[in-house]
Amino acid sequence: MTERELEEYRALRATIRERGTARVWTALVGVGIWAALTVATAALAALPVATLLPLLVLALTFEIVYALHTGVERIGRYLQVFFEPDDEARAWEHAAMAYGRAYPGGGSDPLFAMYFCTATVFNFIPTTFAGAVAVEYAFLTPIHALFIVRVLVAHRRARRQRALDLERFQQLKASRST
Repeated sequence: MTERELEEYRALRATIRERGTARVWTALVGVGIWAALTVATAALAALPVATLLPLLVLALTFEIVYALHTGVERIGRYLQVFFEPDDEARAWEHAAMAYGRAYPGGGSDPLFAMYFCTATVFNFIPTTFAGAVAVEYAFLTPIHALFIVRVLVAHRRARRQRALDLERFQQLKASRST
């Protein structure tokens, strides 16, 4: 490995570490802000539509967590393909993928999907306290449901991302060598 390649490898591993940490803190702080806004909405807002502000914060938090996770996974696959050749001793990225295949569902959810879905349900509860009428339920229910669908779709995509990114980086590497 050249000095430039070694520096790139170190920088990318540092990026994975930093983004992984940022993902957890973003989720924690974002859900904390959401919770405060939800309590404030339940206590102070007379309009059921006020639940959209905490939902917006929750959705933004999820999108940041998702973007950080996607970026980390993509960098990991890049490192796997370009820095961990198959003919050498297996390294971290190969081992992580092998572990995931051997023990599916054995780890925590990097997107905190069920927490975001549960929070969305809790976010809807102040609507009932605010005395929503049918038209407000008809407006707010689908918006909350759409966010839950977004979280579940992103969760499903994230579960397939490693294999897909690996295949794409292998194709890129193969096209560069021809």
